[in-house]
Amino acid sequence: MTTQGEFDLAVPARLFSATPSRLMSWLDCPRRYRFVYVDRPVPPKGPPWAHNSVGSAVHAALAAWWQLEARDRTPAAAARLVREKWVPLGFRDDADAVAWRDRATEMVERYVGRLDPYDEPLGVERTVAVKTSRLALSGRIDRLDRRGDELVVVDYKTGRHVLTTDDARGSMALAVYAVAAARTMRLPCARVELHHLPSGEVIVWEHSESSLERQLARADDIGAEAASAHAAVAGADPDALETAFPPRPGPQCGWCDYLAHCTAGQAVAPTRHLPWAGLPLEIVSSVDDVVD
Repeated sequence: MTTQGEFDLAVPARLFSATPSRLMSWLDCPRRYRFVYVDRPVPPKGPPWAHNSVGSAVHAALAAWWQLEARDRTPAAAARLVREKWVPLGFRDDADAVAWRDRATEMVERYVGRLDPYDEPLGVERTVAVKTSRLALSGRIDRLDRRGDELVVVDYKTGRHVLTTDDARGSMALAVYAVAAARTMRLPCARVELHHLPSGEVIVWEHSESSLERQLARADDIGAEAASAHAAVAGADPDALETAFPPRPGPQCGWCDYLAHCTAGQAVAPTRHLPWAGLPLEIVSSVDDVVD
């Protein structure tokens, strides 16, 4: 029973902070999640991936291109920016690094040649956030466009795989970005787009209110699992980590940065893929170089 001047207020539960990539890391493999987000110090990673070097340079160049004055946003400027942002890590040799730099330069140059440099985005590398009953979600959007009275989430892709509508429709990250952008900017956002620079294709999905709610609920459930694992090991014996963050071995283990620290992963993928294995075959010197 409370007395006069006292308040019987329940303390709200602390929200679990997460990004879509963090949630997907948990979903892919709790042990890898532990290596990235729990262990301190973080275990040493394997060598850098060449496909990440390509993607990083392309994303950085496009972000910098939009920061230029509109009159300076030319394909030639985009090509120059790719060369400035280029880091030749993970490639088979110097010749392959140069070949991929030239290919990345060409794809970005071609892509911006189809853009209107005066059609200013609402945001570039824009951070947005949204809360659920259990999560404080945040993420960074490659590009946020305003088209009429609605927002459009644009995500650049540079990977080797051909994308389909299912990739846009099923992306939890894009859906979270759409919800967060709408709440941050106070404008409707249902359209998400994947811009695949190697092929020049734009993959589009128009979400409904219910499909956005389903993706947000999915994120909430995944985050709740991760949060429970964190709570289970708080102040516990180190052995509790093995139970709370179990491995999820599979074909993906060959792509794991932490394969050297996981015997379960080594059982299904004895060696990590070569650093340039994620690149399309046409520039890699031979098929034998692509897989172990």
